[in-house]
Amino acid sequence: MNYAQTLHYLYDRLPVFHRIGAAALKPGLDNIRALCAALGNPHEQFKSIHVAGTNGKGSTSHLLAAVLQSAGYKTGLHTSPHLKHYGERFKINGQNIPEADIVAFVAAHVDLIEQIKPSFFEISVALAFDYFARQRVDVAVIEVGLGGRLDSTNIITPDLCIITNISFDHTELLGDTLEKIAFEKAGIIKKGVPVVISETQPETAPVFQNRADELQSKVYFADKNYRLKTTSIESGGREVVVSDALRPLHHTSYTLHLLGAYQLKNLTGVLQAVDILRQMGYQISDEALQTGVSQAARLTQLKGRWQTIGQAPTTVADVAHNYAGLQESFQQINRYSFDKLHVVLGFVKDKDLDSIFKLLPRQAHYYCCAADSPRSLPATDLLYLINKEGMVGSLYSDVNQALASAREKATAHDFIYVGGSTFVVSELDEV
Repeated sequence: MNYAQTLHYLYDRLPVFHRIGAAALKPGLDNIRALCAALGNPHEQFKSIHVAGTNGKGSTSHLLAAVLQSAGYKTGLHTSPHLKHYGERFKINGQNIPEADIVAFVAAHVDLIEQIKPSFFEISVALAFDYFARQRVDVAVIEVGLGGRLDSTNIITPDLCIITNISFDHTELLGDTLEKIAFEKAGIIKKGVPVVISETQPETAPVFQNRADELQSKVYFADKNYRLKTTSIESGGREVVVSDALRPLHHTSYTLHLLGAYQLKNLTGVLQAVDILRQMGYQISDEALQTGVSQAARLTQLKGRWQTIGQAPTTVADVAHNYAGLQESFQQINRYSFDKLHVVLGFVKDKDLDSIFKLLPRQAHYYCCAADSPRSLPATDLLYLINKEGMVGSLYSDVNQALASAREKATAHDFIYVGGSTFVVSELDEV
């Protein structure tokens, strides 16, 4: 098989969550354990850091990987889903896995795949572990796919766990309260392994504290130890001043080129994580920390996080796709000065649109589209809901056509936002 045939085999043969949703999930860790046992348990052959959360886990993973890479560590990074190319899920020092390695892995293990019949995500996790072990990475940052407790990544014993944020998403799978969702995320906490909580929330903090106490793991609530303040946003960089509880009179400045305001919450968790890793013996200089934070997008090829894809009018694409994430996005839009707002929008069917629609600015013009996925909410349905709410919208066959129309109608002093779904953003030609 060549690369295209290999991807076709994986997509055609294995259930894929981003295409069919919950039906793709195979509960439990038996499959991933069986896969890894057959591969020689590669996940036990390198150090790792495990990152879970509802929002922010992808950015946090990229930020931390960039810091470790800047510190001289050969750093693996496994994230999901990918935006453009399957190989984005498997990076070492910011470089995607070679296509030939994917082809070779699948070709060598077709019989194993046919025997175990894993999900698409399960075989992807096994591939990541095998690739990182064979390439002898010093450490790998492993992002949870969904939840935590039963996620396929949860067979590792990491040096450190990070949980970023808890909000409502995939409630049909993870629970309908923040406490239930937090319980699933807390499933990544391991006995004696420290855990960083990036954002303290009254409903979820006791869940994490209790689970950490049960496992004799020290828990760090990062936002109680670090205070971050933006001092300016200039030339595509956010200047951030940080103070910490141990040194209240000492302030450190960072330039963060990930411009979403929500990145401050992620940076808080990363700073706490770096402090803990240093205590463990990781050699991370202040210079490496500064470089990793400021150059994370370049070092790890992170895209789609409040990514500016045009000027005059300002045009931003962001993968926020649930209530909490979109709330942050629309709050940030309000910090800009513009004449009219144009929103290119698409969703998947399983989102809580009743809540999300309460966030949508009534005076914006909406350009309704859908990603090329069976899970996508049809653009006609989205336009119907937009009009039902008394808002103005129009219909487009795909996100690029919608964006082109928005640019035709916008003036240089307007603002264009593209989002609602990771998959909509992934189909942008410019991302």
